[in-house]
Amino acid sequence: MQEEQHCLFFVADWHALTTHYDEAETIEKSSWDMLIDWLAAGVDPNKATLFIQSKVLEHAELSLLLGMCTPLGWLERVPTYKDQIEKLSHKDLTTYGFLGYPLLMSADVLVYRANQVPVGEDQIPHVEMTREIARRFNNLYGREKGFEEKAQDAVKKLGGKRAKLYMELRNDFQQNGNDAALERAKVLLEESQNLAPADMERLYGHLTGSRKQILVEPQALLTEESRMPGLDGQKMSKSYGNAIGLREDKDSVTKKVRTMQTDPARVRRSDPGEPEKCPVWQLHKVYSNEEVKDWVLKGCRSAGIGCLECKQPVLEGILKEQEPFHERAQPYLDNPKLVREIVEDGCVVARKLAQETMRDVREAMGIAYNK
Repeated sequence: MQEEQHCLFFVADWHALTTHYDEAETIEKSSWDMLIDWLAAGVDPNKATLFIQSKVLEHAELSLLLGMCTPLGWLERVPTYKDQIEKLSHKDLTTYGFLGYPLLMSADVLVYRANQVPVGEDQIPHVEMTREIARRFNNLYGREKGFEEKAQDAVKKLGGKRAKLYMELRNDFQQNGNDAALERAKVLLEESQNLAPADMERLYGHLTGSRKQILVEPQALLTEESRMPGLDGQKMSKSYGNAIGLREDKDSVTKKVRTMQTDPARVRRSDPGEPEKCPVWQLHKVYSNEEVKDWVLKGCRSAGIGCLECKQPVLEGILKEQEPFHERAQPYLDNPKLVREIVEDGCVVARKLAQETMRDVREAMGIAYNK
């Protein structure tokens, strides 16, 4: 992604406090470790922006302002809200911060007017709620005096052919509900490089029949395997204690993989199993080629291979993937100042983008005080 568009990657340290508020001493070290992980994995600070959430205060401000108009029920219905309360039952999560974390997640995206969010499939409801929040905000606050006239002027700036096509697609969507026409019109606008940001916002709002688009509705961007499985078959998460670190040492990784749960039906080596019921198979989908996966399917179901044999290709795949991580991480471990400089530079870029959004948000909500 960083080769194709401007990407922003940030350490969500405020989010860490929603579930680890009683372990504040671990936040800072974990944040720097995570940044080194990203650099080790190949994120290039010359192509992408890396920063820390709490160093860009606009995240908190937008979250607060969005909270003024977001219905409480929207937060309570987020699937991961109840899921995490159940899985982290040893913690007291009856806090305002934990209830409001989906809103903060939305602010994290909306403050940069991001149009794509790379997520796992379990996070799709968060992205959808973010879209609803943006839509509601635009409808409530996208009032602009003379909006229709200004939108018509902006249409003319597209040029004759583009303006005509834009209006045809707009009518097709608004009159016939043609979603394909809406998407084509959005692509048309994205390709129009000569428009000022304000005109672009007006045209997006005019397109959908809403008001001025102050906040952008993002789309979820999924990978082929869109949920990284943990050692127990659940989503991989440090909170669940089922994770492997990107730079975890070889002996630790080996022990974790070799002691992974397998299909409970395979009590003895001679018992056939079913890969779809085994957490190891989920990792084969990520790390193994088709030949190895065929070997696993046949060998497990016929009891032709044992569980330790089955785990070996996964272990080798993980260790091979980690080798360049360790190598690329070493300069940053030797000189932590390099990481801090990357973050400071990233924060400058992120703040500038966030401040532009917040200028428009404050103005829309009547708290700009610039007259």
